[in-house]
Amino acid sequence: MGDGAAQKPVKLLSGGNPQIAKGDGDGPVQAYIAAMPGWKSAAGARIDRLAAEAVPGLRKAVRWNSAFYGAPDGGWFLAFHCFTNYVKLTFFDGTSLVPPPPGPSKTPGTRYYDLYESDAVTDDQLKDWFRQAAALPGWTP
Repeated sequence: MGDGAAQKPVKLLSGGNPQIAKGDGDGPVQAYIAAMPGWKSAAGARIDRLAAEAVPGLRKAVRWNSAFYGAPDGGWFLAFHCFTNYVKLTFFDGTSLVPPPPGPSKTPGTRYYDLYESDAVTDDQLKDWFRQAAALPGWTP
């Protein structure tokens, strides 16, 4: 495509999750967030902003049609993914967080937080989890 050509619409997968090509950096993550349907796009922008505020030197990527966040010198500590009625935050070493996110996982150490449109989780709680999680070694696929 040349300059000014219309971009192909992003395909939404099951639950309204955007299909975004694997990529490193802010660009693919911003494309993912922009393609999130309805209120979820604002939720994704909030998560992105709070993670950047909480973790200097934050690394970003899109993998497996999810947004990933990593510490500058560590593995991935957070990912999020759209589902029909919520955005699922995955904390790869969530059992080490205080308090731990409430959602259990079959994967040892992993905890989830399901963010709904009417959710009352505070920015301070999310930033605290992001800071704690970024200080841990993180997940390396």
